[in-house]
This record gives sequence, structure tokens and C-alpha cells, in this order.
Amino acid sequence: MAKQGRGLVIDPPERVRGTRCSVGPRPQIDLEPLERVSSDLELLAHPVRLAMLGILVRRGGEVCVCDLEGALPVKQPTVSHHLRLLRDAGWIDTVRKGVWAYYFVRPDVLRAVRARVQRAVAGLT
Repeated sequence: MAKQGRGLVIDPPERVRGTRCSVGPRPQIDLEPLERVSSDLELLAHPVRLAMLGILVRRGGEVCVCDLEGALPVKQPTVSHHLRLLRDAGWIDTVRKGVWAYYFVRPDVLRAVRARVQRAVAGLT
């Protein structure tokens, strides 16, 4: 039996042994939700980004980029690169105060990411 959820068909239809494949209606798999979860997992798949998110979540407010640089075992260009990836994805945002940039997590976005990943993993069982 095929499991369905939000337009996603996980199991192909069963066929009788000895019959041709692809006979009858073919299930249409909506890849958009899977592509979104795949992008989420790619962002989570780097230890520096996980560490940054952990720092930002634990602080619960704005964290100066200089504090992130001091807390991570990588150089400033690498910190900036990972912050840009997280900001481009919409997971974090920044405000400027003088010459310093302060980063913060967007909790609504992280809740949505968590929900997407949980749905995808639940669909594997």
C-alpha cells in the first residue's frame, strides 16, 4: 500500500511477477518537498554551521560576529562564508550596530525546518 502525504507517493504500485513494468497509471512523485528537505539537510551537514546555530540558539538574541569568530576553530573568512549561507537560506538574519554585525536566529524558520525534516524522516518508516 502506498503511503501518501502532501502529494508524495513513496511506494510504487505492486505488479504481478512476469508482467511488464510501467503498465497502468504511473504515480506522480512531487519532488519539491524532498528538494526542500534536501537543502535543509545540506545546510545542517556542516559542523561549523551546526556550531554557529547552536551558539545563536543558546544565546537567544543577537551575537556579534567577533564573538562567533572567537568561539569557532576556523578563520574569519570561513565564519563569514557559513554565516552567508545561513543568511541566504533565511535561517538567520543580521543587524548592523556601528562597525559590527550582530546575528540572530529566526525561530519561525528553524521551527519550519525542524517540521520538514521530521516529516521526511517519519515518511521513511
